[in-house]
Amino acid sequence: MDKLKRVLSGHDAEEPSGLAEVIDATSLGWGTRVKGFIACFAIGCLCSILGSCLLWIPKKGLVLFAVFYTLGNIASIGSTMFLMGPMKQLKRMFEPTRLIATVVMLLCLILTLCSAFWWRKAGLALLFCILQFFAMAWYSISFIPYARDAVKKCVSVCLS
Repeated sequence: MDKLKRVLSGHDAEEPSGLAEVIDATSLGWGTRVKGFIACFAIGCLCSILGSCLLWIPKKGLVLFAVFYTLGNIASIGSTMFLMGPMKQLKRMFEPTRLIATVVMLLCLILTLCSAFWWRKAGLALLFCILQFFAMAWYSISFIPYARDAVKKCVSVCLS
């Protein structure tokens, strides 16, 4: 009877559940998370730089640039999942304050790959890479408090 009371009240400290054991066994320590972040971010930067170098190859260069640049951005986004964890990252990506930035960024990633592989339009791939850059920048600064307001103000001052 005592065990039933502990289970129903949520104070079953004697025997952790199977799910709790799995979560504890698969969670990463802080040092491992930082190493994963650095490795994944470095791979993302390397892919973006490689894509920039491949841009100058005749005929296929623009498509290779689009693919490697997009893969670099995906790896860079994935790197932050090591720091926050995948579920927290996804929740924060789709918060109301950054929902539009996230959707535009993901749409640009997908459209860049579609224009490179299915539509085979190099100019369109380049356009989506440029839009991808601005969408990633806007998405990234959404994590810095008041950064988007500062950028908006700077742009409005420059344009007036």
